[in-house]
Amino acid sequence: MRIAMISEHASPLGDGGQQTHVADLSLALAEQGHEVRVYTRRDDPVVADEITTPGGIRVVHVPAGPTHVVPPDLLLPYMGEFARWLEDKWRNGGWTPEVVHAHFWTSGLAAVTAARQVGVPVVQSFHELGEALPAADGKPSRAGYERALGRAVDRVVVQTQDEVRGLVRIGVPRAQLTVVPAGVDSERFTPEGPAVERDSARPRILSVGRLVERKGFGDVIEAMRWVPDAEVVVVGGPAADALPADPGARKLRALAEKLHVADRFRLVGRVPAADMPSWYRSADVLVAAHWQDDLESSALEAMACGVPIVGTAVCGLNEAVVDGLTGDLVPARDPRALGGALRRLVNDKVRRFAYATAALDRARQAYSWRRVASQVGSVYSAVAGLRRGGTPDATDANEAMA
Repeated sequence: MRIAMISEHASPLGDGGQQTHVADLSLALAEQGHEVRVYTRRDDPVVADEITTPGGIRVVHVPAGPTHVVPPDLLLPYMGEFARWLEDKWRNGGWTPEVVHAHFWTSGLAAVTAARQVGVPVVQSFHELGEALPAADGKPSRAGYERALGRAVDRVVVQTQDEVRGLVRIGVPRAQLTVVPAGVDSERFTPEGPAVERDSARPRILSVGRLVERKGFGDVIEAMRWVPDAEVVVVGGPAADALPADPGARKLRALAEKLHVADRFRLVGRVPAADMPSWYRSADVLVAAHWQDDLESSALEAMACGVPIVGTAVCGLNEAVVDGLTGDLVPARDPRALGGALRRLVNDKVRRFAYATAALDRARQAYSWRRVASQVGSVYSAVAGLRRGGTPDATDANEAMA
């Protein structure tokens, strides 16, 4: 099957959560016999028009908007141009997809607008949902766009039951939704291989993610008061040389000083994706303390490296982590409970080994990209078959972008 992935701001050639997701899904689909092209916005004036990856994925750079990086939520004004370019290529370029799969809401708007003109079904993945805030200029809020998209596309692929609830809450019919969890590359993320050296003999607690408040790093730092013999290492945010000027990093360091745990707190900054397995292997426990986000790749990657999880009982962690088997779950925004769970696990080698073994098995069995690609491929086949019997109305999404 010919598959067009639309990922306007997240190129599969880069590092990052959505970038990696699109790259790994595309590769797994190609390995199952699908022909995959990924369309991403040109944000570099010197990059080639098309690049073919070693796995046979063709990455197409679409000229839409300025040729520099633009934050994702500021890309909406360029999606009409993106859509017109796609429509022209699919009509006149000698290659038309059988299914379009859009990633993120702005990608979805461009995908629906273009695909509607050539009669191709659209599958949508949001990856995260926007807050239901009214737009200042009187146009629909981001939630309004997401609601329109959820109704206009042929199917929405969601990663967690929490995402199902969020979409139903804003008005997307439950019948439009199919749950397919994220995957993890169990060939790259394994317990075997080099690990980052430790500076001390303390047990290491690792946390990974952007340095924003909802990720719960402040709660992790506060929880360290109840884990006196361990260190916490945070990987993520800007590059190491930019950490001193980063507001999130400065706030976390100030909190660590205030709580007298600064000597056991280390900010690493962003590291190359290729180095992440060695960071996971260096840890005794991964802590994921976010408040509201969906399941992040770090939890699955740590599990695939044989690292037990202590996390908050929210969103995708409730589904990925089996409480008492692959890790421990605690209420969100409760540093004392988080600290108690970390202390118990850090001090119990037998439990850590049991959790690690179960986490590794669960990551390999339930979250392999081969399994994910097979499930997503079934969605593609279903919508392609349905589309032959009629074309859903995409008017709502088109009017939202107008």
